[in-house]
Amino acid sequence: MASLQCSSVIGSLAYSSGRCRREMTRAVINMPKLGRTGGLSLRLPARDLVQEVMDMGIGLTAATTSHVEKKYQSRTVSNVSDPMVIAKLHAIMEAVADRVEMHKNIGEQRDNWNSLLLTSINAITLTAATMAGIAATNVGGPLMALKLSSTLMYFAATGMLVVMNKIQPSQLVEEQRNAARLFKQLHCQIQTTLSSGNPTGSDVEEAMEKVLALDKAYPLPLIGVMLEKFPKTVEPAVWWPQHRQRQEGRTYGNGWSVELEEEMREIVGVLKRKDTEDYLRLGKIALKVNKILSISGPLLTGIAACGTAFMGSSHAPWATIVGVVAGAMASVVNTMEHGGQVGMVFEMYRSNAGFFRLMEETIESNLNERDMGRRENGELFEMKVALQLGRSLSGLKNLAASSSKKGEAIDEFASKLF
Repeated sequence: MASLQCSSVIGSLAYSSGRCRREMTRAVINMPKLGRTGGLSLRLPARDLVQEVMDMGIGLTAATTSHVEKKYQSRTVSNVSDPMVIAKLHAIMEAVADRVEMHKNIGEQRDNWNSLLLTSINAITLTAATMAGIAATNVGGPLMALKLSSTLMYFAATGMLVVMNKIQPSQLVEEQRNAARLFKQLHCQIQTTLSSGNPTGSDVEEAMEKVLALDKAYPLPLIGVMLEKFPKTVEPAVWWPQHRQRQEGRTYGNGWSVELEEEMREIVGVLKRKDTEDYLRLGKIALKVNKILSISGPLLTGIAACGTAFMGSSHAPWATIVGVVAGAMASVVNTMEHGGQVGMVFEMYRSNAGFFRLMEETIESNLNERDMGRRENGELFEMKVALQLGRSLSGLKNLAASSSKKGEAIDEFASKLF
């Protein structure tokens, strides 16, 4: 019994000593560790929960910051102009500047044509008339030589007059002047587009359309594409694209009101009833005068050539009178037509009518646009219209008020410039 009790006591002691050893080992393992700074790093039970909350906050902040940065970057990118668009606009500007010089140089050349042909034809005509008069006082060999020379000179003057009246050099000069001025205006518009705001692809398309429309309205060649100098009906000159697209994001505000819309409608009415119609009427008169002079000049030189051809025959007195008088009258008619530049006057009236037609279409396109945000700024547009008509803002309002009261009976023209 004693041996059994001793063995049980020894077993219980061994068990308790082993248990104490295991507890000490766990305590050693779970002991707080000393950091490099010497402080204690305590493991709290709620550390995982706190860490998760902090991680969620940091993640939310990072996501918000990333979203703001992306939005800012997208705005920055949208405000930066496309380099290709800028390069295309610069290329169009170079082409426009080249066209300005081309039309200017060709205009000077055709102005020289007008003055040189006028002087040469008048000199030939007057010389032929003088020779016909001298031939009437001579007989024999000198009569034949003078008569033949006078006849040939009259025929040469007739042919030159036909060509000159067909191309109308003074009208060609006015066309080139208008083209050079309008291309300069387009050049300034492209410069303004580049300097104020970020240009877009629609700006490039609009500039290209304007260049092509001007090329079509004022062609440089004479053969095949020359404008008709004696049209059957007088129409205003058209140098702008027929389908002009309105730009978005260029309004800088609105500025429109019911009163301003009514004012613009009255201005359009005055332009149609007075300015455009009056210049078309004057253009028709200039065209009729030009037609009469263009036919009369070659006709008179042809009659003079036939008269000098019959000199020395039984009808010598009448032939001499016809040859000399018709030649002198032809010089007068030629001077009135080309010295007075009747063709240039007709083109000027046609161009002025086109200017007013462009104003009408510009105002109507703004009024027909229902979306106010896509219209040009009302105050700025009103100022442009007043400047183009040579009026002040108050004068423009007074004109609209007078038109609304008198209607078609108004005697005042919209434009004060021309």
